[in-house]
Amino acid sequence: MNKFWNWTKNEATGERELAIDRMIGGDDFLSWLFDEITPKAFREELNSGDGDIVVRINSEGGDVFAANEIYNMLKEYRGKVTIRIDAIAASAASVIAMAGDVVEISPVGMIIIHNPWTGTVGDAEELKTVASQLDSVKENVINAYELKTHLSRTKLAKMMDEETFIHARKAIELGFADKIIGEEKTTETAGNASMSSRRQVMNSMMNAIRAKQTPPSNRVKRRPPEPLT
Repeated sequence: MNKFWNWTKNEATGERELAIDRMIGGDDFLSWLFDEITPKAFREELNSGDGDIVVRINSEGGDVFAANEIYNMLKEYRGKVTIRIDAIAASAASVIAMAGDVVEISPVGMIIIHNPWTGTVGDAEELKTVASQLDSVKENVINAYELKTHLSRTKLAKMMDEETFIHARKAIELGFADKIIGEEKTTETAGNASMSSRRQVMNSMMNAIRAKQTPPSNRVKRRPPEPLT
C-alpha cells in the first residue's frame, strides 16, 4: 500500500494526530484513481477511533481527486477536526486544509493555490475535452475554498490563475486559516489591546497637563487693589 499518511497519539492531550507529509496519493500521485484499497484503508483508519483529531499538513500537493475524497472524509468525521499547517499546504493539500473545523497555520507556514494541471496526448478534440475537464476540476476546488473563506468565486478563480502564495497573516486575513500557531490573541484582540494602551497614554498626558494648569492649593491669591478715596 502506497501510504502517504501516518497516525499517532498525542500523549499530552490524548488526541489522535494524522500527519500528511508527502505527495497526496503517494509518490505516484495518480495511483489513488486506480486503487480501491488505499482510500478504503484511509477511511477505516480515520474511523477506527473517536474524539477530536488534529491533522498536520506539510505537503506540496498531488492528486486532486485523492484530496477531494480525503476532504469529504474529514468533513464527515464525527469529531472536531483541527488542521495545522506546519510548513506548506500547496495545491491539492490546500484542499484538504479547508476541511478543518479550525485551521491553524505556523507563523512561517504557506498556502499555495493554483489552477489544476495534467499531462495528456491526443488530437485537438481530445485536448479540448481535457481542458473542459480541468475547468470542472477547478470549479470543484473553488467550492472548498469558497465554503471556508466566503470570498467570491471570481476572486478565488483569479488567485488560482495567478498561482498565489499565501503567507500566514494573509491566510488569516483572507479566511483560509483561523489562527496562527503560538499566538494566544487574535488580531482583533491585539488591536483592542493596542487601542487601550494608546488611550491610557493619552489619558495620562491629559491629566498631567490639567495638573499643571490648576493653581496649587497653597498659592496665595493676591487681593485686588482698593479704590482710592
